[in-house]
Amino acid sequence: MGVQIEVDQLTMRYGDVTAVDGISFTVAPGEFFGLLGPNGAGKTTTLETIEGLRSPTNGRVSVAGRDPARREPDLQRRIGVQLQSSAFFERLTAVEQLQTFGAIYGVPAARLDELLEQVGLTEKATAQVEDLSGGQKQRLSIACALVHDPDVVFLDEPTAALDPQARRNLWDVLRGINDSGRTVVLTTHYMEEAEELCDRVAIVDHGRLLELDTPGALIRKLDAATRIGLAAEAIALEDARGLPGAESVRLDGSGLVIQTREPATVLAELGRREALEGLSVSKGTLEDVFLDLTGREYRA
Repeated sequence: MGVQIEVDQLTMRYGDVTAVDGISFTVAPGEFFGLLGPNGAGKTTTLETIEGLRSPTNGRVSVAGRDPARREPDLQRRIGVQLQSSAFFERLTAVEQLQTFGAIYGVPAARLDELLEQVGLTEKATAQVEDLSGGQKQRLSIACALVHDPDVVFLDEPTAALDPQARRNLWDVLRGINDSGRTVVLTTHYMEEAEELCDRVAIVDHGRLLELDTPGALIRKLDAATRIGLAAEAIALEDARGLPGAESVRLDGSGLVIQTREPATVLAELGRREALEGLSVSKGTLEDVFLDLTGREYRA
């Protein structure tokens, strides 16, 4: 498949602080790649170095075979960046914002109409930015990053602070960007989002790469227990604890949660006892992987 992005032993130091410590990975053309980590893990610094906004202390970064830190115009035209915090020009409408960005690259007006439609803002074209919702502003920010039709798109926490509906709507936009053939690199704190969207994810902490694989492979590697939920009246707590294959049983609100690595055995026994009321079954998630690797302690 080739390599669109290569990061080789990337190190970033600020005085005595090592923000990124020898990270290496590659991203293939057309891949949706996730960069995950707790606050202060080094993911945004890594992303900004790939974008050419920072020069590495040591190591090498290349995008399409070129050094992004050199800020070559030809390479910059191939990169679209949506930053963690986007600032818009005051008192301009959504389409005027796009026109301003598009003028830098000589983008025709028809392209701007296509972008507004792509991100679902056609009806808000003449609305001033301050009148847009949080989700609409994020979609406009992504449209600005796409205005020059880049090959590689960097998205730094694009759904942060959005409500669940706005987040899900934005997922459709991000899928569409990737489905059009673009390479997408995403940072996010939402593990469900990364599991849903990304082909592969890299999990970093304290500036180091901990794991790199597909979400499914990482979940299987964790070998997390299956969680079986039941209505509290389905089976007595002590009876549930005596089920063959049950590792732990606890009350959770108005129900029971059984954890097991032998779900077929537990479910068969529950079925034999006709104790399946309120049944739900869930396996490990990328969030379980993330917490297993990075810990559960509070991060400021």
